[in-house]
Amino acid sequence: MPNQNPDHLLDRAETAIRSGRFGSPRQTDLRRAVSDAYYAAFHAILTAAADAFVGRRHRGSRHYGLVYRSVDHRAIRELCQTVRLTTPSQKYRPYIPVSGFDANLRDVAGHVLALQRQRNTADYDPTHDVSRSEAQAAVSAAREALACWHAASAAERDTFLHLLLFPPR
Repeated sequence: MPNQNPDHLLDRAETAIRSGRFGSPRQTDLRRAVSDAYYAAFHAILTAAADAFVGRRHRGSRHYGLVYRSVDHRAIRELCQTVRLTTPSQKYRPYIPVSGFDANLRDVAGHVLALQRQRNTADYDPTHDVSRSEAQAAVSAAREALACWHAASAAERDTFLHLLLFPPR
């Protein structure tokens, strides 16, 4: 099962932003760029989850696909909202670090939330025109989210992934 390579999505987004031989890129290209920026972060997290629980060497297996496809946009949004809270809800407290998630994971969560909102607007609001600078900002935010993800400690990334795949009730 091939996964979505975040770098390829971001490269495609940047190409779309630069398109337009005579003036501005088309709205379709700018909207696609914003969507690709969100999906770069989304798929990076899904890949990390499936790699952690099934194993990188099993990327072609049905079990890998099962884990990869088990996360939906609502689940990642809700977890990111929780990560951003200074005082998380009672149901999450036993599972998160005592002092809360570090700045890197909070930044990842903030970027993912913003990118998801921007993607929803770009994909579903026909009255909103995406500007070139808005699309470029989305790509920059996605790159920052990926950098923060890699800068976070392995223990915090693992906690995030556990909560994403196995949310407390």
